[in-house]
Amino acid sequence: MLPAPYSHRFSLADVMPSLLASVRGQDNTLRLPPTRSAIVVVADGLGSHMLKASAGHARRLAAAAGPKASIASGFPTTTASALATLTTGTLPGRHGLVGYTVLDPAHDRVVNQLSGWEGTLDPLTWQRMPTQFEVAATLSIPSFAVGAARYEDSGFTRAVLRGAEFAVGASIAERLDTARAHLAAAGGIAYVYVPELDQAGHRSGWASDRWLTALEDLDSAMARFLAAAPADEGIILTADHGMVDVPDRNHVIVDESSALREGIRHIAGEPRCLHLHWEPSLGAAQKQHIIQRWREAEESRSWVVTRDEAIGAGWFGPVDAEVAPRIGDVLIAARKGVAYYTSESAKGRGMVGQHGSLTGEETMVPLLRFGAFAL
Repeated sequence: MLPAPYSHRFSLADVMPSLLASVRGQDNTLRLPPTRSAIVVVADGLGSHMLKASAGHARRLAAAAGPKASIASGFPTTTASALATLTTGTLPGRHGLVGYTVLDPAHDRVVNQLSGWEGTLDPLTWQRMPTQFEVAATLSIPSFAVGAARYEDSGFTRAVLRGAEFAVGASIAERLDTARAHLAAAGGIAYVYVPELDQAGHRSGWASDRWLTALEDLDSAMARFLAAAPADEGIILTADHGMVDVPDRNHVIVDESSALREGIRHIAGEPRCLHLHWEPSLGAAQKQHIIQRWREAEESRSWVVTRDEAIGAGWFGPVDAEVAPRIGDVLIAARKGVAYYTSESAKGRGMVGQHGSLTGEETMVPLLRFGAFAL
């Protein structure tokens, strides 16, 4: 049995369309009431299990984290895919950002979806769906995206935040205040990005003092922000994915000399979810032999599935023909606490906190409602 990443009643794809409907006074999937202004705060790397386990360090957030305050991030649980799902309201099989690194079939190369937008990769066409900010613009509804200065003109920003006016804030508190200030005049929707928890988790693990300090900073900034919320402002806090800590001893090295590399032209994805792409010369029997080899080696700790199996199980949602070749011919999705590294990705072995696969720790994220949206 393969896991179903969208078995929860709501996913990230429901959030932004619901916010936009709320400021239009319309019914919406999340049943948000009508409001003049709507803000979504995205705490990168804050899984539901992490917030629950660390509730004493985030009392304001934890108070809103009831039994129904979680949604599914979807798959893969990586920032590029999840944020595109959030901001377009569509799943990866439609918007096209199907991994951290993915195959660009037209140029036979692997590209990074967060930082690899130079050259022939056009963010306006590679990310294939209109954003909710673009939809808002057609309705003359103001929209804003608030983040650190380094993100202002990145290719990824142009791919997933296009249509929004970008505003800069250095700290979490400054970003929150900036969003409110921009909405003060005419209302609308705002997106506030908080990368600090994810950065701390990658460096030190989510169980570390560094990560807990970042969580405390977020909780403190949110508590102050919420205390001054106007009555007609609705606020949602969610996340793009959760995280698991993977120690060095659980790294699986698939180097050039490994038999598992035979017949594989490209390896994309990330350590918790590899996308394997065939050499084009392989025949059907050779491909089946390679799949069987991977299953014998890794099926005790990972799901080893073909592209067709993953699509059939709904991992990427409905998949358009243009998007399908970007997905690996074979996917290795970790279900235990392991991470896969190749000689090309070995420099990333310093990361402790990891994500990308289908475990509940990675897929379930908070959906916390505040202000006019409070239950």
